[in-house]
Amino acid sequence: MEFSQDAELNSALSRLVSQVKSAMTTDCCSIYIADYQKQHFLLVASDGLAKESVGRTSIGFNEGLVGLVGQREEPLNIANAQQHPHFIHAPEVKEDDLNAFLGTPIIHQRRVLGILSIQQQNARNFTETEEAFLVTLSAQLATAIANAEARGVIDQNQEQGIKHIQAIPGAPGIALGYTHVCYPRADIGNVSLRKQDDVVVELQRFSDAVKATKADFVDMASKLSHVISDNSLDIFEVYKQLLDSEHFVAEVAEHIQQNWSAESALKQVIDKYTVQFEALEDAYLRERASDIRDLGNRLLLNLQQLGNETEKLPEQFILIAEEVTASLIAEYQHHGLLAIVSLSGSNNSHAAILARAIGLPAIMGLENVPLNVLQDKKAIVDGYSGEFFLAPSDSLQREYQLLIDEETQLADKVRQVKDLPAITRDGKAVELMLNAGLSTGFEHSKSAGAVGVGLYRTEIPFMNRSCFPSELEQTQLYEQVLDAFPKKPVTMRTLDVGGDKSLPYFPIEEDNPFLGWRGIRITLDHPEIFLLQVRAMMRANAHHQNLEIMLPMISNVGEVDEANRLINQAYYELSSELGSVNGKPLTKPKVGIMIEVPAVIFQMKELASRVDFFSVGSNDLTQYLLAVDRNNARVSELYDAYHPAVLRALNAIAQESSELLVPLSLCGELASEPAGAILLLAMGYDKLSMNPHNIARVKWIIRHIEYQRAKIILSHVMTFSTAKQVHTYLNEQLEQMGLGGFVRAGM
Repeated sequence: MEFSQDAELNSALSRLVSQVKSAMTTDCCSIYIADYQKQHFLLVASDGLAKESVGRTSIGFNEGLVGLVGQREEPLNIANAQQHPHFIHAPEVKEDDLNAFLGTPIIHQRRVLGILSIQQQNARNFTETEEAFLVTLSAQLATAIANAEARGVIDQNQEQGIKHIQAIPGAPGIALGYTHVCYPRADIGNVSLRKQDDVVVELQRFSDAVKATKADFVDMASKLSHVISDNSLDIFEVYKQLLDSEHFVAEVAEHIQQNWSAESALKQVIDKYTVQFEALEDAYLRERASDIRDLGNRLLLNLQQLGNETEKLPEQFILIAEEVTASLIAEYQHHGLLAIVSLSGSNNSHAAILARAIGLPAIMGLENVPLNVLQDKKAIVDGYSGEFFLAPSDSLQREYQLLIDEETQLADKVRQVKDLPAITRDGKAVELMLNAGLSTGFEHSKSAGAVGVGLYRTEIPFMNRSCFPSELEQTQLYEQVLDAFPKKPVTMRTLDVGGDKSLPYFPIEEDNPFLGWRGIRITLDHPEIFLLQVRAMMRANAHHQNLEIMLPMISNVGEVDEANRLINQAYYELSSELGSVNGKPLTKPKVGIMIEVPAVIFQMKELASRVDFFSVGSNDLTQYLLAVDRNNARVSELYDAYHPAVLRALNAIAQESSELLVPLSLCGELASEPAGAILLLAMGYDKLSMNPHNIARVKWIIRHIEYQRAKIILSHVMTFSTAKQVHTYLNEQLEQMGLGGFVRAGM
């Protein structure tokens, strides 16, 4: 639509109503926009009504035919509007000659943004075809108006000067301060392709840029190492590995040898990798395109030898950029950085992961907002809800400052229990474990207060190579992980790739990858891959004997039987090859399954005799139960782990596991939320696995509640029929227990 590209709202709407009037051969077409502060629809464009009424005439939400369309949220088709009981005579619009009326609501994400109407002198009902056309046009118009609203062209979200924008929560926390907009000093997207003659000079320039970029990343990691308490800064190690990769460097060199300039060669390779990652279905891997662009921009910066310009910064500030990256955070971290706001990206970006590790509030995906209107403005960033307030009122600032003060006090208390056991006041213990595997470092994670690794993702090493890693390579990697936790259990998930997480050397194209060839399905179809990985795990486990193996994406008993057969085969092969280790026979590790496909809930009895433990993957289980992609902005609001159906499923799993005497754990975001941890504790989950930075917080909440109180809370929650009721009740309970500071963090 032309309107969606037009910054001048009034002229765009004026053209639109004229085009609709002409296309539908009617006598009048009008658009009304909803103003929720004044509770009325304002006439903003019309071809057929009096010109002087545009921008002045308003109709209350409960008045007239326009108000009726908004109330009913459906089309209204009337042959003689002036005889309708809801008709209101407005002399200033001069519609006395208009009889037929067709109005359709303009709705975006369940919110009525306005009304689109057509009118005609002849008293007749508009045809079904005409009605269908207007409904279609209204649906298209809704997205355009919503985007204009976000850009500030329409400002219906203002209250006493407050600009409120809803985005995606990136990292928890609250910040209040002035904004600082950062524009990229070097942008690989703006490079123009050009040829050159001196290949030797260009190769040397690129080589020098690679060395300088490596040094930059070493410096960034060093500066952040003093404030990060987990392995999240290993993103810079990943960057260095890419620069060390002969494949990446060779590709750029190959383009230079074809007489492209170093900048042009770099752009072509970066663009190629970016397109490949952006095409992936998996949200986490798709966000790696941002990392590739970040790497490309840093290399370009050093190629052009732009250096670090002196930048005037406020004493404390909220950083805003089109795309906040991990390296941007590293650059600004020691200069009064309060929070980050990224116009693009999601909570899977490395910037969001790094922000969570640092304890830096972050919101992502602030779409359709021009950067130039955000500079040097007082703002509030709410990393819990994803809300952004520009030019907040004094009262709103005071409200958020109280929350910030409360958070600071809670953070001090939480740190005091980091190394204490997770035991309730009345003696119920639960084990808090680590989710790991997004990087290779464990030095910081070991000090997080966990009692082991509940989920180690093994797929990342497979993705950083140009071919499947050998048994020796895998063994060496797994030994590092097991050595890092020598007396603690480490649960390694077998390779979980497939249609939605393709390997560059093993591409898979499917129409519906989330329901396709992935997880255990692909590794059982390729036993040579599965056997090699399991052998490497067992070989690495020979000394410490702390390995547990977990099978992902299980949907039926047959998959477990086949996996067990292959695991037994690998065990007997290795036992024969290795004999004994330190005078002791090789020990076969425990084997468990992930419960993430709903079908498994109804097969637990059969599975209990085949495995040693169950582990619920609550993120995927929630998505599959609710049929919601939480990274899809249109339906993400429907994703809620506190949905009664999800909680009842989790409770049923816990009860049956207890009856079957099978140990049960849960790895997912619900475990890392204080309110969620209380419910899971009450349900009877033995282990909760989460990211390192959440362990102390969850441990604190467990140590400040009675197990019996948690059971009572759970019994009440199980009676609710909506997620909203669950949230409200849990917030009330946290407040009553004097844990109000965890209300925002817990929900």
